[in-house]
Amino acid sequence: MTTSTRGAAKVPAVLVLEDGRIFRGRAYGAVGETFGEAVFSTGMTGYQETLTDPSYHRQVVVMTAPHVGNTGVNDEDPESSRIWVSGYVVRDPARVSSNWRAQRSLDEELRHQGVVGIQGIDTRALTRHLRESGAMRVGIFSGSALPDEGTLLAEVRQQPEMKGANLSAEVATKETYVVPAIGEKKFTVAAVDLGIKGMTPHRMAERGIEVHVLPATATAEDVYAVQPDGVFFSNGPGDPATADGPVAVMQEVLRRKTPLFGICFGNQILGRALGFGTYKLKYGHRGINQPVQDRTTGKVEVTAHNHGFAVDAPLDKVSDTPFGRAEVSHVCLNDQVVEGLQLLDQPAFSVQYHPEAAAGPHDAAYLFDRFVSLMEAERA
Repeated sequence: MTTSTRGAAKVPAVLVLEDGRIFRGRAYGAVGETFGEAVFSTGMTGYQETLTDPSYHRQVVVMTAPHVGNTGVNDEDPESSRIWVSGYVVRDPARVSSNWRAQRSLDEELRHQGVVGIQGIDTRALTRHLRESGAMRVGIFSGSALPDEGTLLAEVRQQPEMKGANLSAEVATKETYVVPAIGEKKFTVAAVDLGIKGMTPHRMAERGIEVHVLPATATAEDVYAVQPDGVFFSNGPGDPATADGPVAVMQEVLRRKTPLFGICFGNQILGRALGFGTYKLKYGHRGINQPVQDRTTGKVEVTAHNHGFAVDAPLDKVSDTPFGRAEVSHVCLNDQVVEGLQLLDQPAFSVQYHPEAAAGPHDAAYLFDRFVSLMEAERA
């Protein structure tokens, strides 16, 4: 990515998809060029949490909501230490931030962090195109990065695809750190960071859990060195088919029958650990308004998603695995994609979405309580 942080509002910009479709607009954020996988997010709010979610590493995010930036940017809401999206696409950015918590505008933050974006394009048409043709490689170019469009298309097609990308170690912590329990400490959890959001260990800390956050490259020995009551595998970017290391660690956790909870990428890791395959979705699920049914209760939840891959497990039967019987516990009501797994013979489960509610909704917060219940039962 090459960028400039000079004013961008009147600088011409162009978005080029790998299939040759072109959208012209104006620069938003930094001026320059950037590449990634074009995906769309259907959330109408929570853009700051989206931008700082490590699961968006190497993705250019198209916002389907037409007005973005209304509430500005603050220092309390980021989910990590930086913006991770490789590019940002909006239709009508806010001219003025209108929130008492705002400390600067979204445009300023994008420029400050060198994130190249584009504004003033028909994001509805772009979203429809991605739904019909699938997520694909894309480039955004502005300022001096605007030579002839034939050259730009060739540059886009030279970029690596998301399928086969091994990215979790690029976004995860390099050193173990501890998030202390809030109030009385009840449990210790080893959390394998594959791209964890800051609110996730906080939700566990609220429940009396001391969370040891370990690098994505952690071994089973590293996990058990903290003497955990439970093990957690986080969300993260990339293709789960490349995550052989985390899969091996999870299989050891399953062999020891330690209470286990995974979300998002962690759900895909559990799927692989149990012997199921994974596959790339046509355009994925991204946003904070996705309907999921908890098949164990029949309850329908509105949930936050950010995934382009899914687990290939049967919806209509209990499966025999090397670690006992497993079943699909949650399913997306839009397209019947697997959204959760659970083992029936030992304490392990996962979901394909974000229960930490950052940004919203709060329907799935009970999953952290379910994890606590597993650890209580194991201790008893």
